Amino acid sequence: MPDGGGTMLFVIAVVSVYLASVVGVTDSTPDSWYVAAVYEHKVILNPDPRVTVSRHDALQHMQKNLDIYEEQAARAAQQGAQILVFPEDGIHGFNFTRLSITSYLETIPDPQEESWNPCMEPERHNNTEVLQRLSCMARRNNLYLVANMPDLQPCPLKTSPSSTCPPDGRWQFNTNVAFRSDGLLVARYHKHNLYFEASCDTPPEPEIITFDTPFAGKFGLFICFDILFHDPAVLLVQRGVRQLIFPTAWMNQLPLLDSIQFQQAFSLGANVTLLAVNIRNDRLIMTGSGIYTPFSATYHHARKGDPEEGRLLVARVPVLEPPEFEVEAGGGESTISVATDSGYCYQDNCDDPPPPSYPTFISSMMYDTFTFVLLNETQGDVKVCNGTFCCRLQYRWLLQDHKELYALGAFAGIHTVNGRYALQVCAVVRCGGLDQSSCGQEVEEAESKMDFLLEGNFDTKYVYPSILTSRMVLEQPESLEKAADGRVTMKHSNTKGGLVTTCLYGRMYHLDNE
Repeated sequence: MPDGGGTMLFVIAVVSVYLASVVGVTDSTPDSWYVAAVYEHKVILNPDPRVTVSRHDALQHMQKNLDIYEEQAARAAQQGAQILVFPEDGIHGFNFTRLSITSYLETIPDPQEESWNPCMEPERHNNTEVLQRLSCMARRNNLYLVANMPDLQPCPLKTSPSSTCPPDGRWQFNTNVAFRSDGLLVARYHKHNLYFEASCDTPPEPEIITFDTPFAGKFGLFICFDILFHDPAVLLVQRGVRQLIFPTAWMNQLPLLDSIQFQQAFSLGANVTLLAVNIRNDRLIMTGSGIYTPFSATYHHARKGDPEEGRLLVARVPVLEPPEFEVEAGGGESTISVATDSGYCYQDNCDDPPPPSYPTFISSMMYDTFTFVLLNETQGDVKVCNGTFCCRLQYRWLLQDHKELYALGAFAGIHTVNGRYALQVCAVVRCGGLDQSSCGQEVEEAESKMDFLLEGNFDTKYVYPSILTSRMVLEQPESLEKAADGRVTMKHSNTKGGLVTTCLYGRMYHLDNE
């Protein structure tokens, strides 16, 4: 169970379609379980990260964060954890320049080419104090351990214009490292999708990195912004990896991309277990970590006024079996059929008539131009389109005299602010005020509750569903369905908290570069 108060645990059965095409239905009752832990870390930062420091000073700084890691690893082990994950940038911090991060770098050997236990053989590689300490931490506590650190790899300088080697003759990578419970270094993953990281390079090719465990089989590694892109996240899932590890330093943005909201959405949409762990930094709006399966969620999300401190989460997790077949990168799509209550309807006549037309309006949400329709009736059946992409909502308010304004929005296009990626999105949002111009603003609390069926006619199989209620509480959909024509439907009733947003977030990966 999660450590401390305030952490929320939901275990709700759900019919989960793997909308990314590999696994069809949620596993039956698992035969085996393991205990996982993630630690949301209040990182101790370098107060002036743009100034170069000595290796001695860099180590002194990193040891302060590693001291906390030591304490949390011991606590996790005491609670039976077999695997522990720490967040992105948790050891060294962030906002370095390419030069100022130099003393924080260690050259991490490739475990696919060299077997090395840093704790047992510290003399084999120089300047690897952080690797050694992490290795001994795993060994001392007898658990698998994943952490994030910067890696330096030399590269041959070439005069070819197509050479990816930086001018200074070295690559600097944002890197996950994984250690076996005896301290052996078993995996090294270099982040592919950087987010304004001047100190780091994009690796020449996406890396698909996994490691095996005796208790849960194969785990895959990716980092932060990677979760929004095809490579490597979708490639891992396509290759049958059902347990994914996701260190992040995620700046929350409502109403569609709060940390826990999209963490759960990815777990549900891809039908995988996700061990997700964030930094805690209130100034940068960083919080939100969890252990998610297709049918449960153990998570923590700090709110305004909460003490700014770390949080250890520990949960018993079912082992998800690998699919009976694997889809290689670029492989074909499987046909999925999952039944839901086809008679679900809130109208007097459930013969599925076309919804009537309602006035639409345009408003910006997440820097994208959504087409909205207001939800002004006590119950209704509404449709809104953005170009040829359409979303439909059947809804019924549980209290007819609710005083908050809500809208159904649709967007299809290329998102271009702080990253470029193609989307198709259906979203129900609580507006910031009582004027339609406030629809799409960030809102954290709500009182209104609704039963609903939300659907969209998607041109992608990669759709990630979420339901976020008041005070940053997640709910799991009662059912999800994908039809052969691309229609995705999410049904939910008896909402426990006021609805902040519910969303079907479709990613059109194939259009990202157009």
